[in-house]
Amino acid sequence: MNGSSSCSSPPPASPPAVQLLPSPFQPPPVPPHSPPSSLTPRPQQGRLSFAAVMVDVSKWPLFSLLSTEELATIRQACVFGTSANEAIYITHANEVFVFGLNCSSCLGTGDNMSTIVAKKLDFLGGKKVVSFSYGSGPHILLATDDGQMFAWGHNGYSQLGNGNTNQGLAPTLITATLHNKKVTEVACGSHHSMALTHDGEVFAWGYNNCGQIGSGSTANQPYPRKVTGCLQGKTAVAITCGQTSSMALIDNGEVYGWGYNGNGQLGIGNNGNQLTPCRLAALQGLCIQQIVSGYGHCLALTDKGLLYAWGANTYGQLGTGNKSNNLTPLQIMADKESRIVEVAACHSTHTSAAKTQSGQVYMWGQCRGQSIVLPHLTHFNNTDDVFACFATPSVMWRLMSMEHDDFMTVAEALRKEFDSPETADLKFSVDGKYIHVHKAVLKIRCEHFRSMFRSQWSEDQQEVIEIGQFSYPVYKSFLQFLYTDTVELPPEDAIGLLDLATSYCENRLKRLCQQIIMRGITVENAFTLLSAAIRYDAEDLEEFCFRFCVNHLTQVTQTEAFWQTDGAMLKEFISRASRCGAFKN
Repeated sequence: MNGSSSCSSPPPASPPAVQLLPSPFQPPPVPPHSPPSSLTPRPQQGRLSFAAVMVDVSKWPLFSLLSTEELATIRQACVFGTSANEAIYITHANEVFVFGLNCSSCLGTGDNMSTIVAKKLDFLGGKKVVSFSYGSGPHILLATDDGQMFAWGHNGYSQLGNGNTNQGLAPTLITATLHNKKVTEVACGSHHSMALTHDGEVFAWGYNNCGQIGSGSTANQPYPRKVTGCLQGKTAVAITCGQTSSMALIDNGEVYGWGYNGNGQLGIGNNGNQLTPCRLAALQGLCIQQIVSGYGHCLALTDKGLLYAWGANTYGQLGTGNKSNNLTPLQIMADKESRIVEVAACHSTHTSAAKTQSGQVYMWGQCRGQSIVLPHLTHFNNTDDVFACFATPSVMWRLMSMEHDDFMTVAEALRKEFDSPETADLKFSVDGKYIHVHKAVLKIRCEHFRSMFRSQWSEDQQEVIEIGQFSYPVYKSFLQFLYTDTVELPPEDAIGLLDLATSYCENRLKRLCQQIIMRGITVENAFTLLSAAIRYDAEDLEEFCFRFCVNHLTQVTQTEAFWQTDGAMLKEFISRASRCGAFKN
């Protein structure tokens, strides 16, 4: 029942211009500097799911537009679009916000206006998002926890599944042919779409020039259509799309593919397009647990942690050590001691990534313009960082989840436990007030305390240490710095902290104090700060304060601080200012 067809270039579509698709017998063209984007979904229904991931979205420049408060509300997020210039995020309250370029109305705001201010979309009604994907237009699919599916954005080939080709300005509930079906996962190719239902059925619709809908023809499909053929009677547990190809993972570990196969991305041993699902016989006997699609290649992970790759290899994205396409799955990374637990790819890029059980993250393929033909060990701790830092465009390969309330980083835990009587084993008494700390943290973070808590120092045996040299705000800020790496003090108090940092030989703290003082300098406090800089031998700060005083000489000389300065320093300042030409007419 499998067929093949000629895969011609797509007809014109509504703006933006649609990328030309490859011919059936030649490798696909190199995408533009910012190729189309798509999110590869995760396995569901009992198979390993990798959605709950702690992610630092600040690695994606677009999220620098959000405030610290806004970032703290995010539970899920995705960066997408032709140039990674669009973003969507869902808060812990299940509110949806979007911002960015808004190509083809892909933000769903009801218009085609770009925005750098996050806009709220009112369509979820408190439902949770379980799956999200995007195509090349881009068009967007989103599934909720109650099985509903929403679509919006580019619709030149009916990839929204609403029966027409009108651009979707806002999220629309797609119900046609999906009555009583609960959608659990969605996937987008370049201009086609797929949905996986709770009972393991696969539906496809949209652009079909290469058979990627699996209908047995190359006619475009305006509504979701059940994919049958070899999938009939089988229970699918995951779906993924390449640019113009489709893949489904079955509950027994089998993999089926259909659509464009010019680079062997279906893994069936030839490069003929398939109009209906075809089983990957080369994976017979293996239980596949996760499958992901790149622009023209695929990666599959077995339940034993073995990794297989096939398809296009122009950039080394198969990780085989060369750039030759593979028409059938080939095992890679077999030499790694730790088993692989996750693989990553995205149909907009030629980048691949994998994570091992020991936490090592590898990347290969097109990485910032370079072709890495063998898996390269990185310093990242998750595969998402590979796409943030090395993919082109730097889109997210999956909908990311940030469960802040379920997990706390080491830095967050330390910040939380500062001055906590419940866990502290030491107290400092300053100006009659206690500051609660942990000896181990102080010894790790500060050479002064490492020396203090040796047995020959009397302080090592004390439960309360009296501090008389510094004020309470200054000493507390110093101890808090050891827990947080930050300083929050007004410039005048920062002078005292600068004194402490000088006494304790804390050079980084000394630099932070100087920065605080520089940012808080005024005509009224300039001469006081200059005096402090000279006293504590802070040369950069001294030069900065001196220049400020000279530039505002008339006003500074009228302040109380200027005339309260001792004569020797005043004389030195006037002499130095004179040498700089401050008193010339």
